[in-house]
Amino acid sequence: MRVLLVEDDPSISDPLTSGLRRYGYEVQLVTTGADALAAPLPDVVLLDLGLPDMDGLDVCREIRRSSSVPIVVITARDDEIDTVAGLEVGADDYVSKPFGVREIIARIRAVMRRAGSSTGAEASTPPPQQLGPITLDRVARRVSAHGVEVALAPKEFDLLAHLAESPGAVFTREQLMEAVWDEHWFGPTRTLDVHVAALRQKFGNALVLTTVRGVGFRLEV
Repeated sequence: MRVLLVEDDPSISDPLTSGLRRYGYEVQLVTTGADALAAPLPDVVLLDLGLPDMDGLDVCREIRRSSSVPIVVITARDDEIDTVAGLEVGADDYVSKPFGVREIIARIRAVMRRAGSSTGAEASTPPPQQLGPITLDRVARRVSAHGVEVALAPKEFDLLAHLAESPGAVFTREQLMEAVWDEHWFGPTRTLDVHVAALRQKFGNALVLTTVRGVGFRLEV
């Protein structure tokens, strides 16, 4: 499925582009509103509001005048007025930064279902991800190090897969608990430490998980 990503901040666009491609999406990245309006029509648009040449709301409005392509607005603006404005000019959904790749994929699938179309991602097979000596296959839920398969418990695999969505990025404890366990998790987060310790033990030097004191964890590139 073809995704047009309109985002001028490389700290957002780079990991989002690589993450979407790992899940089988074809991504075209543009950094201005003018380039977005000139781009070939995609299957879905991910549109930042804070563009350097024009307001993202105007881009959304112009796209909607000539096309019914699903539009998901992604922005740092979390004010209710901006949310309403985005929806009123034709956006199909709205997500505030920061966000994870899986949240964006869930939004894409939701707007495509509402549009009566297939996401295309379910029918495609994302290739295994290579992380140094580690090969992570999300479809088969298998992972190997130096060519030798490593047996992981379900939550261990989910945790590794989530960290691997943005190698080098720091995930807070709360983000990891919500993504891997439950968005309504209110219990102690000690279980996260146990699973991180298990991953470190099983992979040894092949996997570097850094603890960022007072924040969370980072999978080193």
